[in-house]
Amino acid sequence: MAALLPAEWIKNWEKGGKSEFVQLCRALSENKNHDVGFRDIQQALYELAYHVVRGNLKHDQASNVLGDVIEFREDMPSILADVFCILDIETSCLEEKNKRDHFTQLVLACLYLVSDTVLKERLDPETLESLGLIKQSQQFNQKSVKIKTKLFYKQQKFNLLREENEGYAKLIAELGQDLSGNITSDLILENIKSLIGCFNLDPNRVLDIILEVYECRPEYDDFFVPLIESYMYMCEPQTLCHILGFKFKFYQDPSGETPSSLYRVAAVLLQHNLIDLEDLYVHLLPGDNAIIEEHKREIVEAKQIVRKLTMVVLSSEKTEEKEKEKEKEEEKTEKPPDNQKLGLLEALLKIGDWHHAQSIMDQMPPFYSTSHKAIAIALCQLVHVTIEPLYRRVGVPKGAKGSPISSLPNKRAPKQAESFEELRKEVFNMLCYLGPHLSHDPILFAKVVRLGKAFMKEFQSDGSKQEDKEKMETLFSCLLSITDQVLLPSLSLMDCNACMSEELWGMFKTFPYQYRYRLYGQWKNETYNSHPLLVKVKAQTIDRAKYIMKRLTKENVKPSGRQIGKLSHSNPTILFDYILSQIQKYDNLITPVVDSLKYLTSLNYDVLAYCIIEALANPEKERMKHDDTTISSWLQSLASFCGAVFRKYPIELAGLLQYVANQLKAGKSFDLLILKEVVQKMAGIEITEEMTMEQLEAMTGGEQLKAEGGYFGQIRNTKKSSQRLKDALLDHDLALPLCLLMAQQRNGVVFQEGGEKHLKLVGKLYDQCHDTLVQFGGFLASNLSTEDYIKRVPSIDVLCNEFHTPHDAAFFLSRPMYAHHISSKYDELKKAEKGNKQQHKVHKYITSCELVMAPVHEAVISLHLPKVWDDISPQFYATFWSLTMYDLAVPHSSYDREVNKLKVQMKAIDDNQEMPPNKKKKEKERCTALQDKLLEEEKKQLEHVQRVLQRLKLEKDNWLLAKSTKNETITKFLQLCIFPRCIFSAIDAVYCAHFVELVHQQKTPNFSTLLCYDRVFSDIIYTVASCTENEASRYGRFLCCMLETVTRWHSDRVIYEKECGNYPGFLTILRATGFDGGNKADQLDYENFRHVVHKWHYKLTKASVHCLETGEYTHIRNILIVLTKILPWYPKVLNLGQALERRVHKICQEEKEKRPDLYALAMGYSGQLKSRKPFMIPENEFHHKDPPARNAVPATVQNGPGGAGMPTSLTINTVRLEEGTTEETDKLKEKSQGVVKVINKTVNATPKVTTSNGNSASNSKIIKEKDDKEKSGKEKDKEKKDKTPAATPEMKALGKDGKDKPKEERANKDEKAREIKEKTPKSDKEKEKVKKEEKASKEEKSKTVVTIIESKSTAEKEREKEPSRERDLAKEMKSKENAKGGEKVPVAGSLKSPVPRSETSESEREQKRRKVDTHSSPSHSSTVKDNLNELKESSAKHYINHTTPTLSKSKEREVEKKDLDKSRERSREREKKDDKDRKDRKRDHSNNDREVPQDSTKRRKEENGTTGSSKHSKSESPSDSPRLNEKEKEKNKSKSSGKEKGDSIKAEKMEKSSSGSKKESRHDKEKTEKKEKRDSTGGKEEKKHHKSSDKHR
Repeated sequence: MAALLPAEWIKNWEKGGKSEFVQLCRALSENKNHDVGFRDIQQALYELAYHVVRGNLKHDQASNVLGDVIEFREDMPSILADVFCILDIETSCLEEKNKRDHFTQLVLACLYLVSDTVLKERLDPETLESLGLIKQSQQFNQKSVKIKTKLFYKQQKFNLLREENEGYAKLIAELGQDLSGNITSDLILENIKSLIGCFNLDPNRVLDIILEVYECRPEYDDFFVPLIESYMYMCEPQTLCHILGFKFKFYQDPSGETPSSLYRVAAVLLQHNLIDLEDLYVHLLPGDNAIIEEHKREIVEAKQIVRKLTMVVLSSEKTEEKEKEKEKEEEKTEKPPDNQKLGLLEALLKIGDWHHAQSIMDQMPPFYSTSHKAIAIALCQLVHVTIEPLYRRVGVPKGAKGSPISSLPNKRAPKQAESFEELRKEVFNMLCYLGPHLSHDPILFAKVVRLGKAFMKEFQSDGSKQEDKEKMETLFSCLLSITDQVLLPSLSLMDCNACMSEELWGMFKTFPYQYRYRLYGQWKNETYNSHPLLVKVKAQTIDRAKYIMKRLTKENVKPSGRQIGKLSHSNPTILFDYILSQIQKYDNLITPVVDSLKYLTSLNYDVLAYCIIEALANPEKERMKHDDTTISSWLQSLASFCGAVFRKYPIELAGLLQYVANQLKAGKSFDLLILKEVVQKMAGIEITEEMTMEQLEAMTGGEQLKAEGGYFGQIRNTKKSSQRLKDALLDHDLALPLCLLMAQQRNGVVFQEGGEKHLKLVGKLYDQCHDTLVQFGGFLASNLSTEDYIKRVPSIDVLCNEFHTPHDAAFFLSRPMYAHHISSKYDELKKAEKGNKQQHKVHKYITSCELVMAPVHEAVISLHLPKVWDDISPQFYATFWSLTMYDLAVPHSSYDREVNKLKVQMKAIDDNQEMPPNKKKKEKERCTALQDKLLEEEKKQLEHVQRVLQRLKLEKDNWLLAKSTKNETITKFLQLCIFPRCIFSAIDAVYCAHFVELVHQQKTPNFSTLLCYDRVFSDIIYTVASCTENEASRYGRFLCCMLETVTRWHSDRVIYEKECGNYPGFLTILRATGFDGGNKADQLDYENFRHVVHKWHYKLTKASVHCLETGEYTHIRNILIVLTKILPWYPKVLNLGQALERRVHKICQEEKEKRPDLYALAMGYSGQLKSRKPFMIPENEFHHKDPPARNAVPATVQNGPGGAGMPTSLTINTVRLEEGTTEETDKLKEKSQGVVKVINKTVNATPKVTTSNGNSASNSKIIKEKDDKEKSGKEKDKEKKDKTPAATPEMKALGKDGKDKPKEERANKDEKAREIKEKTPKSDKEKEKVKKEEKASKEEKSKTVVTIIESKSTAEKEREKEPSRERDLAKEMKSKENAKGGEKVPVAGSLKSPVPRSETSESEREQKRRKVDTHSSPSHSSTVKDNLNELKESSAKHYINHTTPTLSKSKEREVEKKDLDKSRERSREREKKDDKDRKDRKRDHSNNDREVPQDSTKRRKEENGTTGSSKHSKSESPSDSPRLNEKEKEKNKSKSSGKEKGDSIKAEKMEKSSSGSKKESRHDKEKTEKKEKRDSTGGKEEKKHHKSSDKHR
């Protein structure tokens, strides 16, 4: 700080320094700023004195000037004394003695300016002594100590109570008098003052007594509060607080209990701000740290209780635990120490001092204070009072009186709420402090909830201003917070109170489900962890839930249900979480649990819905089993539970449906399982691939018939539940989105979701997605009104092009819309004109169809490329996709079946004696009503179907444009219509088959029925392989229905002529488009049709065998499913059936350990196939092999191999037809067969060129196919050689082509056999047989070797010389002769009944056969050995079956019986001989046989050895046939001899052969198999030579 006295002033002190200093002091003392002036003067005086001490100025000069200055201020002496004090301290520390002396002299010179007293206060005693102001410093010190002690430490003696009690008596009398009159606090205060003065009373004790009296007279707040307030002006501010503190302290010993009156007095004083809370709070016990410790301890204890409840305790330990717990509880029941803070808090709440109460609560852990019941109740009471006016205005329910609550008397209490805004400011805050402890006051709980309801009503009613809206939004979020933090936790702590739960639901149901579910989520996952009490409650709930669930069974559903209900009212989330966890583990709990949930409240049902969704969405659970091929059982159980519970109880579905939609959006389709179950249970719409044909038929009727006969479970009373489902879908706009998501997800499953997954699982998911779509679409179709549907489903082009919905799904969704639309238009037109004639009605119907469908025809054009519409018209396309089975046919049998069931029911009701009459009446009425409904529905459908057929009749001419070929038209039809739809659903599969038949019956121009069926049955491999499991099942149904139609036409010439004979679909020349002629020669006649059907059966076999042999899981599974579905109509031909049976048996063996599901399928099919075996027929009964027109034969022989037995034109026609049918599969055939295409076609096209060995031919196809896969090239060559001893190119081609050719051959063979059988009388046959046999046995030994060699060589020479056609003829003749022999049935696997021909027609027939049959032998010889064993059996049976009808008399039967035994013996002897001969022959053969090398025959032999032993062996090589051929050889021999001998022997022989074959099939199967193995190799070549020699003979 700058010096105020410059050095110049001191130097020139006398001249001008003195006057300058005086002027400075005057200026400073006049300064208005008092503080600044004071400090500056202090400094000026200090500097002056300091100059004196340093000796710069004399002390008398200084004293003079100070005398002048001293007047300037009143406090100048005091300032000077301060300066001396500082200098005193400074100089006493200095070493220079002179400075100290200067200071003493200065002070002495100034004594007249400053009084002694001031100096004595401020200077050191030693200084005072040196100045002479005091005598001795030591005495002075002692004296000051005594004075200080007296002043500060000695208490004054007031008059204490026991000494001077009159004053206090008067004081108490003053305060205790009747205060009701005009006495005021001011008056009393004056009296108190007088008493204090008079009796010298202690003011603090007087205050204490005033407080004591106030405690005793709490009602006089208005008197005491002003009294204390006025009294406090006389005391120090802290006094009141200290006195209260002492009072509280008095009660703080362990046994003390603070009286409530003291709390109340403290609270009132706090409320009136007479004391500060902070000052009082420190006097209260326990300390805050102790409270926090206690709170932590409570949490730990709660957790320990939880741990104990979840631990498994053994019974011995249990008793000990219980005893310990009891002891602990006893300790706890000892009174806890008094908590004065809580006592004060309670008092504050009671008088309504919310401000101070809040600050106390804030000092403690959350909810600690309110966890004490008294405080919770006090706070509740305060809330009651605060909400009263608003509650009375908006919250009281209609008709309720209620008990009004009076407001608090004191004006400082919180303001009562008049509006929701005020409610938010005060009350919500109070409730937040209450938290879960609102449970102590259920009435307040209800009031708060009702206010919430009233607010939501106001909130949801529109029409408020923007500002208000924002306020309302804030209020709404506050309400949600209160619900989360207060209402739900409080509900958890209430004793089961169903009314509270319902009351709460009244408010909750006004929230959107998103908010509700969020609240439930926080309730379940967070709330229970926040309070010790709730932690305990959670543990107890789980414990109780375990107890109930352990005992829950179907029998005790009611009592258990009540317990569950009771438990759920308070803690639904915890309970349901546990129940659902149990259901996921044990699905047998589902039914009892669902039944036991009937005692739940609405809120609980809603919570259950949330818990289900949470369980489904649990990220920790795997949705697949460990094998990754099946959906986890927990998910299946939950889905099943969902369906049952949502159906039975009125639970809101929106959340669940939205969850499924969200999962689909995310590309996850597992959860569709839930939707599937919900729709199934709630709407009664079942989706199952296991439907019986009866059910399927019922599904094609009206709604009533569907409900009665279409489902496995008779799901009744679905009206309400399906309405609920519909409402949920429409209210939340989920109907169409779900459909579209499912339709898109089908492909998503394959291309996105299925990336890493197992193929089997991908198939399952795809099926689930598809099935759910079909089911869901079915639900919408039957439940949505026309308006709803049209409003929601966009047009077909939008669906496909914008939403990328697959076409089949898009039409599936739109189809009901078209149907609804047409029917509503039709009704409009009917109303407009009252014309009742059928024609008018039909006309109106067609008009309405045109109106509705015209835009659809336009829309579909954009779905495909323009060139598609060259072949089929958009109208045809739209018609196909928009119709259903309901439109095409009336299921009369289904209607009759259901009506009959109802009649039976009614009869049972009548017969039931126990049923009470009124119930009888009701039941009968129900049945009668149903019956009437069904009949009415049938009538309605009949009319509808007639109208539709009329419409189709008019449309059909424009359907197929055929701007390209008919073949192309059929391709488009199958590709765009049939194939996509036939695998869409089971009913669609049936519909497709019916539609094809309908298009045929309508004689639609340019539609080739024959081509269509041919393409459907040919090469089903690719289609089957690309199906999922359920699609395969539907595809099987489609094939089954197609086969049913074909089989019906095949079964009877009359039906065929009637339904196909003159129809354009059966034209065999595919002429230019315009031709619709009925040239009889161009129609496929009945016999040729039977050949074609046989071809189709063969193609199915070929495809099936191929699939079964791939080893691919999908191929095998799908083909087995398809085969199971088509069992009623396929296989019909015995040898095809046996071929299949072997393959399936092989699958059974191979897959038993590897793939149990395939094993199960195969076993199932195998069993069913065996049961069908008796209904299978030999091939010659399936189609005749003789040309039907006998006189035509000689002429047609010239047609060559392709045309034998057919009119030339027909041959060409069939060739053309084949071009169509083979087009698709040519590639396959070329690969596997290496066939010359033309030959292939001709062979296929000549169904009549067949022989008795046709079966073997067909088998050879199959064999060939398999062998091609299995054997090396060499072996194939060998086989060819074996089959055709002279293998010219044409022969090879034919042999290879065996796959296609022998079908027709078989058919012709059957025909021939049948005709011959009819002509030949039984007795002749038998005689001839006997002759043949005897002769054969005599001549065999001598002739065998020679004949073989001769015949072999001649045959070979002939074959080499002959052109290929003659060779073929020769072969066929050979086989004809063999067949004629008729000695043994199983010849070359033939299934025809072995009936010898009559003598008269024999030679003529023989010639024909020789000409016609030349083709067959190469492929016949390639028959399957293992086939034969089975064929032997079955053909033996068939032999009997087929011959007996021809017997005209009973005599012949007797003859048969007698001869049976003989024939058996003979056949056995003959076979033994044959064995030896064969061996000899074989040796000769192998030398002679240039074409067949020895090693190849050996190999054949080995193969036969192995394969022959098991029926189902894989190798079906041609080498298997020799056994049979050997038999044929015998036939040839016996035939030649038989002609010489009489008829009687013939008859006898037939007996023998039949009995022999029987015997073999039944008893000697094993023996014959062994023999045949041995014989197989030799017999084959030998047989051929015999044939050739016979031929040339």
